[in-house]
Amino acid sequence: MQSLGYVEKHLHPGVVYRRADLSKWSKAVDRHLQQLQQKGTLVKLSGGLYYYPKKTVFGQTPADDHALVASFLKDDRFLITTPNAYNALNVGTTQLYNETVVYNHKRHGRFHLGDRTFEFRMKPHFPRKLSPEFLLVDLVNNITTLAENRQQVLDNVKEKALSLDAKVLSQAVSHYGGVRAKKFFSEVLGKDF
Repeated sequence: MQSLGYVEKHLHPGVVYRRADLSKWSKAVDRHLQQLQQKGTLVKLSGGLYYYPKKTVFGQTPADDHALVASFLKDDRFLITTPNAYNALNVGTTQLYNETVVYNHKRHGRFHLGDRTFEFRMKPHFPRKLSPEFLLVDLVNNITTLAENRQQVLDNVKEKALSLDAKVLSQAVSHYGGVRAKKFFSEVLGKDF
């Protein structure tokens, strides 16, 4: 039988592990997980998900969002964002939201992972990384969830839309826009989606 030390030597600080990952090195996974948690080597984030915290002079660092979500989903096809990203567009959104949104193909709902809460939203299409065009379309998709004056923000979005590359914005609307966004940008850009 493998010892706790044998299992521990395969673990690395800063890495998120699934229970199944440890089964490669242990025939008594649950016992070893319990011992590793008691030692403080691993911290349980949620059912079947554990983190080996990095230690710094300021204490333990939390798990990296990307690594945490990738382990949780068992997939690297997702996009992490927040409504705060809309503020960079300069269209009148100024609120700060304590919400992290994960667009993905597998899970939907609010999940607590460690001391963080993530809002997982299943979407058929989303980009690999944020762009002003995607954010503008996403903002219109989610306008009803924002605390700002909606009409004022939408008026500013119209101006912003006209300052962006029309071809790139049109592609973003086609790929990522919901019914509301397609209707809105159809009127702004004078093009059917």
